[in-house]
Amino acid sequence: MASEARRVVIIGGGHNGLVAALYLAKAGLAPLVLERRSVVGGVAAVEEIHPGFRCPIITHATGPLLPEVAATVGAVYDRARALTELVALHPDGRVLRIHEDPHRTAAGLEMYSRRDAAAYPKFHACFKRLAAVLGPLVSMPPPDVDNLEIRDYLNFGKVGLKFRGLDSKDAFRLLRYGTMPAADFAAEWFENPLLSATVAARGIFGSFAGPWSPGTTTGLLLQAGFGGDALLMGDAIRGLPDALAKAALGAGAQIRTNSNVTQIRVKNGEVASIILEKGEEIQATAVISSADPQRTFLHLMDTTDLEPGFLSKVRAYRTMGTVAKVNLALSGLPVFSALKAGADDFAGRIHIGPDIEYLERAFDAAKYGGFSEHPYLDISIPSVTDASLAPSGSHVMSIHVQFAPYRLRNGDWDSRRDELGDTVLKTLALYAPNIRNLIVHRQVITPLDLEKKYGLTGGHIFHGEHAIDQLFASRPFLGCARYRTPIKGLYLCGAGAHPGGGVTGAPGANASREIIRDLKSRR
Repeated sequence: MASEARRVVIIGGGHNGLVAALYLAKAGLAPLVLERRSVVGGVAAVEEIHPGFRCPIITHATGPLLPEVAATVGAVYDRARALTELVALHPDGRVLRIHEDPHRTAAGLEMYSRRDAAAYPKFHACFKRLAAVLGPLVSMPPPDVDNLEIRDYLNFGKVGLKFRGLDSKDAFRLLRYGTMPAADFAAEWFENPLLSATVAARGIFGSFAGPWSPGTTTGLLLQAGFGGDALLMGDAIRGLPDALAKAALGAGAQIRTNSNVTQIRVKNGEVASIILEKGEEIQATAVISSADPQRTFLHLMDTTDLEPGFLSKVRAYRTMGTVAKVNLALSGLPVFSALKAGADDFAGRIHIGPDIEYLERAFDAAKYGGFSEHPYLDISIPSVTDASLAPSGSHVMSIHVQFAPYRLRNGDWDSRRDELGDTVLKTLALYAPNIRNLIVHRQVITPLDLEKKYGLTGGHIFHGEHAIDQLFASRPFLGCARYRTPIKGLYLCGAGAHPGGGVTGAPGANASREIIRDLKSRR
């Protein structure tokens, strides 16, 4: 049964959908957010994995947040900033500590390499300078290359002036880095294998790529563009979805959970309504999808409403996921051989991937349809900084796993789920020998689960590859980069839109500005 009033509808209550709702509500548009699951937050959600144990289900750190978004929700967002942001472990017991203070990091590097200790502050300062150039790009709407506007030329001019402010060495670096393999990039700065692997890992995080793949330094540049450290992600994820939802509701948005949108209806080339799984039809003056582009166009729409050329672009968009997730409920704090129990090291992230060759071999397995026997792991123990996530004395561990491809050559994910979980624990036990004795419950989320349960086509956590041909004016593809689509009144605001994935809120914030501009001009 259709509702009479036409309204602005947002499909998906992930962080980008909530950010868009917040800004649209502030503009007086009273958006309705429809979330298919029982909780909001999408990949940023924190959920119960076992009675009494709550854990970040998919992502355990922000990307970092776009500064304007962080400022908007800062009053209600529990940031839980880590004391030591990252520790990188080697099987032989060596450990590198990466701090927000580059000089503190450099002091720790002295025991391994004086050259790296001297280089690290320079590396950090270089990325700060590049960030000043890249920062405006992440918060501006990409140009429509076929229909450039005056504001596009103005935006290009602003970036150009910042680029001219770089010295010749930094300008040359910026031009080179975009297409460079992360392994080559790391080798230019550092000689220690563990440090080089830690740097390169940030370039391949979440991507179907290895450290020797061309263009993987782009991931580091994206990090810099958000004002984040080249190696460190932002704050802990705790409290962010609730803070965004509270802010959006306070501004006048409405949020409905357990409301699965199954169809976007189009009439005469313009969005008309959406249909829910239970048959309810909601008339819409605008529909903003925070779902990925392929799910939006190929699953929620009648493809006859789209031109064949556009559909070809949609189908060619690369969304081959290679990430799995293992969440553990633990009876106590694990003992890592290289770390001291209860130390500040547990407050940040733990990197397992000791050298470039290790990372590349892990990717090799995925290229040929298998999952790595020695995966790259990015680990967080969020209960160290938030005791409310687990019973007293207990903990939860969040493990990001690469590489595990969406399509397996042998078997399927339903039959090999436990095999993947065992592989992760076998790798983890090399660094934390007592880990198996502490496990109360194990949750294994495969790439297929990411698609079926969390709505990520191909199991890709970024809604599509962060590759040069799928970024900026080409994200998700040419002719659809400005958050608008060929259907009037239908917009994209998810990670498949510029500037891409990660818990940054930028796609939602950027899209909202374009949508507000359109809707106000139509009044």
